Amino acid sequence: MKTHAIRTTLHAALLCGAVALLSIGCDKKVDNTMNFTSAINTYYSTRPACLWPDEIKFPVQAETSDASKTAPYDALVDQGLLVRTTAEKKKLIIASKQVNNYDLSDQGRSAWTADVQQPGFGNFCYGHRKVTSIDSTTPTTSEVGATTQVSYHYTIADAPAWAAAAETQNAFSQLHADLSGPKIGHATLTNTSNGWQVSSARSSHTSDADSKIVE
Repeated sequence: MKTHAIRTTLHAALLCGAVALLSIGCDKKVDNTMNFTSAINTYYSTRPACLWPDEIKFPVQAETSDASKTAPYDALVDQGLLVRTTAEKKKLIIASKQVNNYDLSDQGRSAWTADVQQPGFGNFCYGHRKVTSIDSTTPTTSEVGATTQVSYHYTIADAPAWAAAAETQNAFSQLHADLSGPKIGHATLTNTSNGWQVSSARSSHTSDADSKIVE
């Protein structure tokens, strides 16, 4: 009977310890790597990486003589996202120039991320930032209102085939950089009543001055 009682007590202690550890791990306000990773991933889940820094509207027109303007669109034509037609545009009364007209293809429309704030505008987006490691944090607490500066590595996850194509990466330098391997990011996290959330963020190649806490 004594042995049975000892085993029962031990089992209860281990169970309580496991519950305690689980409750700590599930507490979103605890300052730990899991919560910091979750906060950053949640922040970028609604901020995809896209081809253009600002949304654009199709159709667009570009002079055939300007390769710097046509090359990005032509790369997307090669991937089936755009369709291209040629035309002649009057420049002066006695002169004209050759232009290419680019518009979304059926495939392109299915891959297009529309801007709900600007009807007709949008972007081609190719993935979301995913944290691969938390490298450093500044001292903080688990109290609401506490902040910490986080440095981390990330990759762009789930890039579609058109983004991985060499033609597209050659035409869009930022796309190539984003998909070439892990990058360094920095974020300020604030502890809220709902757990840790990003209050400002920037990466190694851009700055993002978003000073509002993301709910």
